[in-house]
Amino acid sequence: MTAVLTWQQLRDLKLSELDDAADGWAKVSYHADAAAERVDAEMAGSLAKTQESESAKAAIRRLNQLRLNYQYIRTECGLIRTSVNGLSTELASPQRRLKEALDDAAGLSYTVQDDGSVGYPDAGKNDLTGEKVPGGTVVGNNGTLTSGNKGLYAPGNKGLYTPGSGPGGPGLINPNPNHAKAQDIADRIAHALREAREIDERYRPALSKLKAGPGLTVDAKTWADAAADAQAVRSAAGYLTDDIPLDKSPASRKEWWDHLTQEQREEYLAAYPNVIGNLDGIPAMARDEANRENLQLLIGKLSGQHDEESKTMLDGLKSIDYQLKHPDPKFPPMYLLGIGDEGNGRAIVSYGNPDTSKNVSAYVPGLGTALDADFAKNDLKRARDTAKDAQFYDPSSASIVWLGYDAPQMPASEFVHNADVVSMDDAKAGANTYNDFMAGISATNEHADPHITAIGHSYGSLTVGQAAQHDGGIPGADDIILVGSPGTGADHAEDLNIGKDHVFVGAAGNDPVTMLPNHGEAGGMVVGAGIGAVAGSILGHESGSYLGDLVGGGAGAAVGGVVGHKVGDGVTDPDEIWFGTDPASRDFGAHRFRVDDGPRPTTHDPAPAHSNYFNPEKDKESANNIALIVAGQSENIGVERPR
Repeated sequence: MTAVLTWQQLRDLKLSELDDAADGWAKVSYHADAAAERVDAEMAGSLAKTQESESAKAAIRRLNQLRLNYQYIRTECGLIRTSVNGLSTELASPQRRLKEALDDAAGLSYTVQDDGSVGYPDAGKNDLTGEKVPGGTVVGNNGTLTSGNKGLYAPGNKGLYTPGSGPGGPGLINPNPNHAKAQDIADRIAHALREAREIDERYRPALSKLKAGPGLTVDAKTWADAAADAQAVRSAAGYLTDDIPLDKSPASRKEWWDHLTQEQREEYLAAYPNVIGNLDGIPAMARDEANRENLQLLIGKLSGQHDEESKTMLDGLKSIDYQLKHPDPKFPPMYLLGIGDEGNGRAIVSYGNPDTSKNVSAYVPGLGTALDADFAKNDLKRARDTAKDAQFYDPSSASIVWLGYDAPQMPASEFVHNADVVSMDDAKAGANTYNDFMAGISATNEHADPHITAIGHSYGSLTVGQAAQHDGGIPGADDIILVGSPGTGADHAEDLNIGKDHVFVGAAGNDPVTMLPNHGEAGGMVVGAGIGAVAGSILGHESGSYLGDLVGGGAGAAVGGVVGHKVGDGVTDPDEIWFGTDPASRDFGAHRFRVDDGPRPTTHDPAPAHSNYFNPEKDKESANNIALIVAGQSENIGVERPR
């Protein structure tokens, strides 16, 4: 049976010793962190740069495991430090109130019994007998209405206790003046002890979990256990959560973080890496530190789940983890600004520090994007290439890929044929979250007037377009880039609240996503001849006859090409596409920059040109134009006539 905390133990508890213990665990955590960095940079890093033999590769694997062991020690010691420090912090208040009550009892010469009841001496005068009113003992009321609260019952449990009456008294106000004072002291003792016991009960299981057996192997199972440890600590140290400004603006969160002591920051990073790492307004270095920790906890968690969704997400997390541990020196350093397993997964990665860079871009990916191996390979590369190219024009540049929403889980090739199943709902939901993130980027950037670019690709351009149409536009944004866009939901560039001269559009001649018919035209597809009519309708106003010949035969192309312009509700607009006015059209009013037409559609891949905009190997001109805009040199881009 678990021992119950007594008032004597609470009185005698030396909280300074708990504080010293917390500091000791903090030092161990620091040393482990420093050791992990040395193993990574000075040992494994040096070997990787200078040696290519099999023995060197084996040594690097062992060193990586050693680094992971140190990282685990850092995490667990940080959790112990947070738990011990939290226990000390929370016990300070009830201990102080207990000592104040005991001091008052001693000053009045009252006796505090072992069970917390308070004895008081005789005093006053009985009006009938002229004798002193006898003393007695009172039991404290700790505030709970349960059978365990002795203060609610008279001695011997002979009925409900009435506050203000003494044991065996007449049920009226006790004439002994010591009685009320003693009752107040007993109540304060009972209340302080109740609070301290509740605190003790919260922290006991958390501290009990923070232990490891001998011969521990740090693997995915171990990290899963660490994730459970972190959850236990969060449940215990709830007082920390209460102070996190979750419902405040990113600017207010930045101010809150700036006013924390280093010790307080470390506590939050240890106990709440999942919250701090994903909280807009927290500086990039702190978010990166928290998310690298949270990444290991997520890997451990998902490693114990065997459904396909968890396995797919785990592949993406492991790939991001590998890239973080094996940075390519040819590219700007990585910062993990967000990570999570909600929805289709969350990941925000910056190449270059967005707080210290003058130029910052945030790219929103589109159709079919989820936290998986493809995202970790392709979407991270787009941000990486943009950062490298932008730094060629201005070294103070950073580029972010922002997967902070659930994009429709449909690849572009399916969207070409099934656009009607995709709505604006995901974009509208993502727009709110994206604007919060961008407000955070503006709040933490160290430059007085940073140059910030919002970039949307494919369905992500719709998300950016929806974000821009909110009151005030996208926070801090100076320019908007839309590539491979099926529309923004806006009629004109001015609707994006940034000025039409700051809206830039890239649309490849062979990218069918940028030429989807509007909803009225789409109804005419039913009269087309097979796939040729569908494809011809999609590309009718630019390349329908070619595509129709390719995939559906001459008749299909002819019908499809005509359908693309003429069929629907009888009123069509050649500048209208699936989600509003075509951003590449003259009527929209944006600057269209030059891009390569890209490969033509085939039956195997109806949208091969849709994913080349950021790729300097496949579309050097587009990638260069994007980099110029991001670097704040949009006046130097190559322009193309609107459609």
